[in-house]
Order: sequence, then structure tokens, then C-alpha cells
Amino acid sequence: MAGIIGITLFAASCTKEPLNHITPEESRIYITDYDSSVNFSSFKTYSISDSVAVISNSANPKERSATDEAYINAVKKYMAAGGYQLVSKDQSPDIGINVSRIYSTSTGIVSYNNYYNYWDPFYWGYSGYSYYVPYSYGVYQVTEGLVSIDMFDLKDAASSGKINLIWNGLVRGEGIFSTVNADAGVQALFSQSPYLQTAQ
Repeated sequence: MAGIIGITLFAASCTKEPLNHITPEESRIYITDYDSSVNFSSFKTYSISDSVAVISNSANPKERSATDEAYINAVKKYMAAGGYQLVSKDQSPDIGINVSRIYSTSTGIVSYNNYYNYWDPFYWGYSGYSYYVPYSYGVYQVTEGLVSIDMFDLKDAASSGKINLIWNGLVRGEGIFSTVNADAGVQALFSQSPYLQTAQ
């Protein structure tokens, strides 16, 4: 029995931690959602914003960096592949598309009193001692970013009295704010959405 336990422990100790060996490409997540009641083939034209909204906890400016432009151009490329025609926003497009960069910053607190209880002072050779921390808490911030592409129904806005969101694509993960990765990110979203085709 002891021999079996020893082999099991050895095998477990050699197991690699998957998250330590993940590539930047493997870290990226592509999420799409859509209104299943919408017939996307009924739309013919679209217009896309010429800048990107930067949405964060503190401000919402509009920008057009090289990466933003790469995302906008990628959307145009794959909308054209679906048969949709790009028109200006003054030509009553059927679909309106916005691209956004979203940054969410969250704050957390670490209690040092609880944290140091996991390390017995005997480890350092001071049995019988206890840790003393002149302050009790540490504060940290984590910022997560993602790219959001939103499609809105402008064709039926006048009759319905509202602008409905009909499709959304989200890209998150390492390297998404890189010009060279924009096309692949948008392609992944459109590949998940084969219904984004106009009637020929």
C-alpha cells in the first residue's frame, strides 16, 4: 500500500500546472450573443462609428488609436464578407455598429493578520514568537480590459421607437489591445456568428 501511495505522490508532483503554460493566444476568450428573433439576412447596409469609446470607471472619451483603427477595419472586412454594404450614417443604414474598449478596475483588501497566520514563526527559527504588523491591511487594484463590438437595429428604430441591440461580441485576454491581433479577434467573433449574412 505504501508503494502505491509513493507512486501516486510522485506522479502528482510531476503534473504541470496548465495555467503556467498557456500561450497568449490560448488566453483569449471570444463571446457572442444575439437576438434570436432577428432575421439578419433582412439587413442590407450598415454604418460603423469612426472612433472607439473608451469606457472605464472614471471617464468615457472617444479615441482612434492604431489598434482601434485595426478593429474598425476588421469589422468592415468581415461585414463585407457577409454581404453587407458600408454606408455613411447619413444614408439611413440598417445596422449601426459601435466598437468600445472597456476597462474595469476593481479594488481589494488583504488582511495581513489573517495572511501571516499561515506561516508559523518556527519556520524562521523563532518558536514561541508571533508576527507583529504595524498596519493591518493592504490594498490592491486589478484592471481588466476587453473589446466590445455592438450591433444595433436602425432599420426598425422609427417604427419600434427604440434602438435595439441585436448582436454583441466580446474579446478578452492577453494581447487584445495589439494591432496585429485585432483581425484574428474579430474573425473569431464572426466565425461564431454564421447567421451574419445578408440575403443575396
